[in-house]
Amino acid sequence: MKLHLASPGSQNLITRYDAGFVQVGERRLPGPSVVVCPDRVLEQWGVASVAALTAEDFRRLLEFTPDIVLLGTGSRLRFPAPTLTRCLAEGRIGLEVMDLGAACRTYNILAGEGRRVAAALILQD
Repeated sequence: MKLHLASPGSQNLITRYDAGFVQVGERRLPGPSVVVCPDRVLEQWGVASVAALTAEDFRRLLEFTPDIVLLGTGSRLRFPAPTLTRCLAEGRIGLEVMDLGAACRTYNILAGEGRRVAAALILQD
């Protein structure tokens, strides 16, 4: 699906997504997983699937200092074990789990509002 925004400014916005890739601006990122924030992108998060998520994967997201993390879990909604996301709760960082499309669209809205958001996107099912 292709997304459009009237005036993206200098922040990273997701302009397109599909099975296996996310496009940020003009850069196509094939994954298997990426983290997109308004001011930076981690092109290789290193997570192969939702089943492979570890507590360390979520601790890595703390370096982005988000207020909220959007976890995109591919084409289907799948929740990680609560014990894996404990560091986010302890840091008072919100977590929303959704499919890839919803995570991309929600990220653009929150980033456009100037929120400190991190979209942690798993592109493979």
